[in-house]
Amino acid sequence: MKLALLSDLHANLPAFEACLAHAQAHGATDIAILGDLVGYGPHPGELVDRCIDLQSRGAIVLRGNHDMPPDANAPADGSWQALTARWTHDRLERSQQRWLATLDLTRVVGNVFLVHASADDPTRWRYVTDARIATLSLEAACRDPAVRYVVGGHVHQQQLFFEGARHQLMPFEPRAGSAIPVGAHRRWLATVGSVGQPRDGDPRAAYAVLDTDRQVLIFHRVDYDIQESCAALRAQGLPESLATRLEEGR
Repeated sequence: MKLALLSDLHANLPAFEACLAHAQAHGATDIAILGDLVGYGPHPGELVDRCIDLQSRGAIVLRGNHDMPPDANAPADGSWQALTARWTHDRLERSQQRWLATLDLTRVVGNVFLVHASADDPTRWRYVTDARIATLSLEAACRDPAVRYVVGGHVHQQQLFFEGARHQLMPFEPRAGSAIPVGAHRRWLATVGSVGQPRDGDPRAAYAVLDTDRQVLIFHRVDYDIQESCAALRAQGLPESLATRLEEGR
C-alpha cells in the first residue's frame, strides 16, 4: 500500500486538487483524508462533493473538529473564527452536512492508525505538539498490537516522532521530499501538515505518503495557485486575514 495522507483541507479546493495530482503522479495507490475538510476556505460545498466522490471510489475520509456543526465547534461571539464557521455551514447542503456527520473519527488500515487529532481521546481535539502528547496518542492507538504507525493532522505542521530503545518518543524533523525509513520494528507517530492552510511559514500545500511495503514515509510540499484561493476568499467577503494567512503560510 502506498497511502497518500491528506489533512486539514479547509475548503481550499485548488490546494487539494494539486496534492491529489501530485500523489497520483508519485504512484499513490490509496487515499486517506484525515479531517477538517471545511472551515476557513472558500469552497466548502465543492470540496465536500469531491471527498464524497473519492470515498465512493475507496478513499478513507475521517471527521475533524471543523466538520462539526458550528454550535459544537465555534465560539458564540463575533470573532472571525465564529463568522467563518457559520458561513461555511450555511453554504453546505443538508445532505452534505449529514454526510459529514457520518464520518468516523478513527480508522485502522493494516498496521496504520488514522485520526484527525490525538488517538487517546479523539473528541477532545488535542493538539499533538510534543513528545508527551504524542506518547499518549501512540499508546492509545497501540492497544491494538498490530499498529506500528499513528498518523494525524490538526496541528497544521509536519512532524515525526519515533520510539527509541527505552520506549521514549524522540522527535525527528522531516525534510520535504526526503524518503524516511520507518521500519515496523519501531512505532511511529506523524502529523502530515495542512493541505489547505499551512502554518509553518511555508505557504505550499502539505501532505505525506506512507509506503507500507517499503516502510518509507515521505513528507511533501506542493505548489498551487494560492492567488486563486485568495481571490475566491475576497470575492466571498470573508475576512482579509484569511487570504493573508494563506499567502504567508501562517
